[in-house]
Formats: sequence, structure tokens, C-alpha cells
Amino acid sequence: MKLIQTAVTAMFLMTGAAGAQEYSFKFQSSDPAGNPNFEFQQGWADLVAEKSEGAIKIELLPVGSVVEYNETLDAVAAGILDGQICDSSYWAGKDPAFGLISNPVGAWSDPEQMIDFVENGGGKELMQELLGSYGLHFIGVSTPGLEAFVSRVPLDGVDDLKGVKMRSPEGPIANVFAAAGASPVNLPSSEVYTSLDKGVVDAADYSVLSVNQQQGLNEVAPHPVYPGFHSLPLVEVSMNQAKWDALPDDMKALLEETVKEFQQTQIKGNREADEAALAEAEADPNITVHNWSEDERAKFRKLGVAEWEKTASQSPMAQKVFDTLTAYMQEKGMLN
Repeated sequence: MKLIQTAVTAMFLMTGAAGAQEYSFKFQSSDPAGNPNFEFQQGWADLVAEKSEGAIKIELLPVGSVVEYNETLDAVAAGILDGQICDSSYWAGKDPAFGLISNPVGAWSDPEQMIDFVENGGGKELMQELLGSYGLHFIGVSTPGLEAFVSRVPLDGVDDLKGVKMRSPEGPIANVFAAAGASPVNLPSSEVYTSLDKGVVDAADYSVLSVNQQQGLNEVAPHPVYPGFHSLPLVEVSMNQAKWDALPDDMKALLEETVKEFQQTQIKGNREADEAALAEAEADPNITVHNWSEDERAKFRKLGVAEWEKTASQSPMAQKVFDTLTAYMQEKGMLN
């Protein structure tokens, strides 16, 4: 009799556990712990736990915790990780379409433009097609914001880039700057400050204004361009497709809604940090902030489009991204 009672109790407990199923996921970020953007991402994981009343628990790991920053796509596909929060340009080596959609050089003048393209202009469908071919599901998008440009010399437009020796990562960004007459130099981020300070380079593609100001770059290169004109990275939140498919619809909707909240929180938080940095920079008599006109931004964008076209020729998906992106921008009057 006691054995029967024990079996019945065990069955009851198993039934109860199944009725209150919990989901635990491990995501890796491309940002280090302590970085402001990692803190925003951690806020998303906390929000998911709160809004799901503990039904979904996401352990967010900093960059390099399980695999290297450029290996999470394969790790999520293989089930080693459940998901990732990272710059989609890391996968450009797999398909150049990733690089084009994640950071079309010169395209965006503010985060809202990129967000609208993804959510309403066909970008979301492109991201799902790209990630889906690797066994991932695209949940949503965010961004750390539009990068400011750091310079030792005054820059008020495209013509001022001629002859400027500048730090830039290799690839499309460097190619566009070269087309403008600059001389790109590939240097690690750890060498940016000393290279500017010693005059090894005249300018640098580095980070957002608040980070540049905090690290003292605007003191050694006192002609920042803000708002920036060249780089605004798309940061994807994605997860293993099979694990996504196993979620009930209400949990899927909750993840999508909380990513949108995270997106807005990150954009607002970074914008406030940039505005505080701008006020600090403008109060410094040794720093001159330069804001490019719409005409100058359009000139730089035109150079960018030529580079996008080169990327488009490299794969069918890159061509599809190019066609969708330029159609959206044409409709919005951004390529006139």
C-alpha cells in the first residue's frame, strides 16, 4: 500500500511539474561584462524573467564565456548555446549579406531609421532568411547607436576627409573612406588612443560619443563629428530555431515584446549618455563638435552605395539585401 501511495505521489509531482513548465536558456553576448551595452542586455534577461513570472530564465554570458565572439552563430546552431546577442556583421564571412544588412556604411543618421527598416521595411524577413539557413530564429533587433567620429583635424564634410590618415577596420568601411580620399589604417582598438595622441593617425572610427568622451579621445582629437555619419551596427537577438519552435505562442510573443522594450531602453540610455557627453564636450573650450549637414551626409551615403553594390554582387542574399535596402531608402527619400 505504501509503495502504491509513493507511486501516486510521484505521478502527481510529475504532472504538476509538466503543468508549470519552465524554460532555461543560455545566451552569449558579444560585449564584455561591465560594458554599458551588456548591462542593457542583462536588463532584458531580467525583464523576461519578471514578465514570464519565472517561466523563462535566460542566463546571459559575456563575450568569450563559451566560444569566441565570432563563433556564437555556429554554437547556437549546434545547441552548445541557446541564443546570442551580437553584431550581425560577425557572420559576413559566411555570407556578405550579413555585413551589408548589419552595417551599410553611411546609410543611417539615427537608430530609428535602421529600426524602422528592420521592423517595417523588409529587414526582419531578410534576417530570418539569413539566420534560418543556419538553424537560428531572429527574435528582434537593437543597437548601441550611431558612432561618433574622432578627429584631430576639423571635418565638416566629405571633402575634408581627403588626405586624412584614419584608423578603420578593414572591409567596406575602410573602402568607403578610401573612396572619399582618406587613408585608412587597420589598428586594434587598444591602440586608438595612443595613435591619436602621438599623431600616428589623424582620425578614428571607434565608438559612440559617450565612450569616446569617457576614454579621453576627444581631448587628444578635439574635433569629434556628432551625430556620426558612417556606422550604426545592427545587433541581433536570436536563438536556436528548434528551441524557439518548442515554445508556446504566448512565450514567443513575450520574448519579442521584451526585446522591443530592451531596444528602446538601450537606445534611450545611450542617447542620454551621448547628450551628457555632448554637453561636457561643448563646455570644453578646446573641443569643437562638428555636425555634418544633410547634403554632406548624402554625399557620403552615395559613396557608400557604390560599396554596397560591390557587396551585392558577392552572393544572391547580398543582392536581395541591397535591393530591399535601397528600395526602402528610395521610398523614404534618402537616396535622392
